[in-house]
Amino acid sequence: MSYIRSLAARAREASHAIAALEPERRAGLLRAMARAVDAGRAQILSANAGDMQRAEAAGTTGAMLDRLMLDDSRIDGIVQAINEIADLPDPVGQVTRSETHDNGMKVEKVRIPLGLIAMIYEARPNVTADAAALCLRAGNAVLLRGGSEARESNIALARCLHAALAEFDLPAEAVALVEDTAREHVLELLQLTDLVDLAIPRGGERLIRFVAENARVPVIKHYKGVCHLYVDAAADHDTATRLAVDGKLSRPGVCNALETMLVHADIAREWLPNALATLARGGAEIRGCERTRALFPEAKAAADEDFDAEYLAPVLAVRVVDSIDDAIAHVQRHSSDHTETICTTDQRAADRFVSAIRSSAVMVNASSRFNDGGQLGLGAEIGISTTRLHAYGPMGLESLTIERWVVRGDGQVRHPQLQPEQAKAA
Repeated sequence: MSYIRSLAARAREASHAIAALEPERRAGLLRAMARAVDAGRAQILSANAGDMQRAEAAGTTGAMLDRLMLDDSRIDGIVQAINEIADLPDPVGQVTRSETHDNGMKVEKVRIPLGLIAMIYEARPNVTADAAALCLRAGNAVLLRGGSEARESNIALARCLHAALAEFDLPAEAVALVEDTAREHVLELLQLTDLVDLAIPRGGERLIRFVAENARVPVIKHYKGVCHLYVDAAADHDTATRLAVDGKLSRPGVCNALETMLVHADIAREWLPNALATLARGGAEIRGCERTRALFPEAKAAADEDFDAEYLAPVLAVRVVDSIDDAIAHVQRHSSDHTETICTTDQRAADRFVSAIRSSAVMVNASSRFNDGGQLGLGAEIGISTTRLHAYGPMGLESLTIERWVVRGDGQVRHPQLQPEQAKAA
């Protein structure tokens, strides 16, 4: 049996032990994991420092380096996230629908764990802990394949999580880490339809397309986050500026960062020059259409491909549009189905935008940066899905379960006219 199949088989077996735990015990396991990560921070930070040094020597820069880096504040965030997930209501066994039929039969839909979830991700060593906590809290086991750039950080974090599992007499393979990061192992993992119930890739578009194109197991994905802000003719000027600054500059390297801003022509002359100057002072590079550059000459000329780009950097594409319909048409043409925002005081315009846009999150007078599991009340998220399957948008605990039917009867049959005597005669 190969390395990957053996590891996945043990993880699959461990999933049964996790699913059988009482909710309070699963929550206790997560709290033990949080304590173990806190206690092991020196080893985690030492391992991460080595990963950072190797990444920098290899020429890694920008968003990838930012995602790789751990410090005491980010370790604190990991510990807090695990504890917050432990405090969330347990979804396993939740009855989402219940009705009693005329024949007395009770029909329910009940949440159960998915089983074994494979996480395939780049950089982001925090995903090792977040994914483990979310999967375990929802009664699943998890198979983690992080990128080679974060290998030592992931191993250090996994050792902490394994210590907590041992404390609860549970198999370490409930959090199975693929330490050998060779690409052929990913290809094999994606073929294990008899062991893996769901694969979730997190990383750049190239990684996600590789997973989606090579997988035989189900895949939840989002290729990129091309997030839009539409500043309507009826927008409040100060609000629009705040949304633009927060969306673009608070953390440019994340998937819910603003990438394109559309501005109604009726507000552009008065609002746009000052707003773009504010963004530029904050470090943003502006790439604008001809109408934008006429109002803000410092902007670079935007090419067509700029409006399809996920920059993951302090770069913003800007276009002036003549109507809300033009803005909607632009979003529909260029959207990655991630997050779109409208700034307006006109309720009819807001309703029109919301109804016309089908992205996983639509914001009205709120920053695109709120499309995040923690900000939306899910606790830490395992990812943001732009795949219209059982989950769409940020995926929290409920998205790591499925609903099945449970029918409770007292002898009901579908064909009461077919009695045993009649069946025998037939």
